[in-house]
Amino acid sequence: MKEQIEKIIEEAQKFTITSKEQLEDFRLKFLVKKGLVNELFQEFKKLDGDGKKKWGKELNIVKQKVEAIFKESDEKLVGKINTNNKKEELPGYFSEVGSRHAISFVVEEMTQIFERLGFSVATGPEVEDDWHNFSALNFPANHPARDMQDTFFVDEDIALRTHTSSVQVRLMESGELPIRSIMPGRVYRNEAISARSNCFFHQVEGLYIDQGVSFSDLKQTLYNFVQEFFGVNTRVRFRASYFPFTEPSAEMDIFLGTESESDYKLTKGTGWLEILGCGMVDPNVLENCNIDNKIYSGFAFGLGVDRIAMLKYGVKDLRTFFNSDKRFLNQFVNL
Repeated sequence: MKEQIEKIIEEAQKFTITSKEQLEDFRLKFLVKKGLVNELFQEFKKLDGDGKKKWGKELNIVKQKVEAIFKESDEKLVGKINTNNKKEELPGYFSEVGSRHAISFVVEEMTQIFERLGFSVATGPEVEDDWHNFSALNFPANHPARDMQDTFFVDEDIALRTHTSSVQVRLMESGELPIRSIMPGRVYRNEAISARSNCFFHQVEGLYIDQGVSFSDLKQTLYNFVQEFFGVNTRVRFRASYFPFTEPSAEMDIFLGTESESDYKLTKGTGWLEILGCGMVDPNVLENCNIDNKIYSGFAFGLGVDRIAMLKYGVKDLRTFFNSDKRFLNQFVNL
């Protein structure tokens, strides 16, 4: 019996356990019903009373030692597996959180200024039919904007909108007067992409329709906007212009000066930069939208957001806003 006990203990202590498979082999060899430890107990049952007294305690010690080796090996293997799993579950590369675009900040600032002036915000579809994009706005059939060279047509009567004036038409057609709204949004024109132009850009247009609206109302509204956005000391001027949907029409310039080389180039040596077009809504446009032009009048204006963003942030190339260069975009994360 003594030799059997010593042999089992020695074999158990020398048994190599470095994997779950080897641990299972150890269990099958020593601890199952037909294992070596249980065979000892079967031999133990054959002993007489004195033999059982002598070896009973020794057998329990053998069993405890073998079970301890099994338990310790099992815990080591579990710890090893957990460690490996932790390595596999480590997070990957940090995923950066996006932020709002610089153009969005400019649109928001403009919107807040006009909201303080009593304007609401209206939106509309970016794919428009000919009526809302051209005909209702008094564009003649031979106007260059209707050509394939200037507009992205989806089919003969459907195109990507060339201005957010189409939203103005939809508002006027609704028949809910008075109207005092701005229309921010993206528009599309078939233009060559350069430092100063793109095939898509952003506008904020405005429309005010009511009884007794005058050109002086238009000028005062735009003066207030410029003073809030560019500063109270900003010099402005109005120049006569032409748009099919307004009469009279004008363009508004702000004075940048010619002291810096960039301002000189931007203003072509004049010091003045055009920032918007405006005018009184043409009576024909009111009539097209079933508004009595003998009772109601109104004004409209449109600002190019991208150009104003270039002025605000000192950006020289319009394409910079849309190149997805993180070095540029990260400058606006904390605005």
